[in-house]
Amino acid sequence: MPGERVSFSDQVRHAARELAFDAVAIARAGPEVRLEQDTARWEAFIEAGMQGEMGWLKEHRGARLRLDGEEVLAGARSVVCVARRYQASADPPQGGAGRGRVGAGDEGATLRGIARYARGRDYHRFLRRRLRRLASFIRALDPDETGSPRTRARVLCDEEPVLERAWAARAGLGFVGKNGMLIVPGVGSMVLLGEVVTTLELEAGTPLRERCGTCTRCLDTCPTGAFAAPFVLDARRCVSYLTIEQKTAIDPDLRTGMGEHLFGCDDCQTACPFNAGLGARSPLSDADGDPFAPLERWSRLRPEDLLSLDEMGWKAVSEGTPLKRAGRVGLARNAAIVLGNRGDPTALPALRQAAIGHDHPVVRDAAGWAADHIATPRTLE
Repeated sequence: MPGERVSFSDQVRHAARELAFDAVAIARAGPEVRLEQDTARWEAFIEAGMQGEMGWLKEHRGARLRLDGEEVLAGARSVVCVARRYQASADPPQGGAGRGRVGAGDEGATLRGIARYARGRDYHRFLRRRLRRLASFIRALDPDETGSPRTRARVLCDEEPVLERAWAARAGLGFVGKNGMLIVPGVGSMVLLGEVVTTLELEAGTPLRERCGTCTRCLDTCPTGAFAAPFVLDARRCVSYLTIEQKTAIDPDLRTGMGEHLFGCDDCQTACPFNAGLGARSPLSDADGDPFAPLERWSRLRPEDLLSLDEMGWKAVSEGTPLKRAGRVGLARNAAIVLGNRGDPTALPALRQAAIGHDHPVVRDAAGWAADHIATPRTLE
């Protein structure tokens, strides 16, 4: 109707879409909110030690389960949850000595081994910039009598102690699948999440029912059997955890399951029917271009090259990318295991050199394992 007042909630949703977020939903965040099921799952996960070396997951428990305390935003009443689908770029063609495997001389091997969200620039800064614009919009919605903002808002983007998927599910942004990923209907699970927590009272959405039914494709495709049960991921066996968060040597029993994964893993997501047929996302760009576009350096760099990088070389390769989190030693360890799984004898010189000459014992161990893995004949089953 002409002249009808548009609600704050509708204005916020419109602003989020104008900022190129694919989906937006709102949850209530006051003291009356209880996340019983998420609390139980979280406590069981920690009690079982499934967080592995991620000791920081034990910290700030209250903030993870609530948003209205001092650790996040005192007096918070609403959380605006947004999702942005990253560019689901196709893998480069297979090359080298084996179909579907990484090998020496295989151009594109490094790019294929990187999870799709991490193939471009680090997304945190880019998404934070847009979330800050959304937060500024929210603060300006309800000024006091002098025209000054009386609403407070705080941006959250993957780095704060918050259970993002739980809050997104409560808002109705999507539902949590059996692999623990948030699935946004029509958008899929290959999304980056962000939140704006605010003291402004907004109309909350309705949670969606879980829609996985009897499907277990995500669980069945996991190369290391990391799912203890539907909705229960043992991070200690997850390829993403092993290649990114774990800093120590990887259990030899899990190394063959890593396959060609250098950094992260998309297997449970690519198997999910909700991600099928979505196609590539239109670029989201700023003055520096599309942050999700694969960087050219990954096409030029071979897994063998990661074995011999010094700190200066590693900084040049990883600066401004998500791969920086794994560290030089972690990526070299992963590259050795990948080459061992490929089984290409042309990788042996680089592996043997790393096995005796690398400056870190974790890499020497992985390179020695990989060289033995290639050199020792194995019976084909």
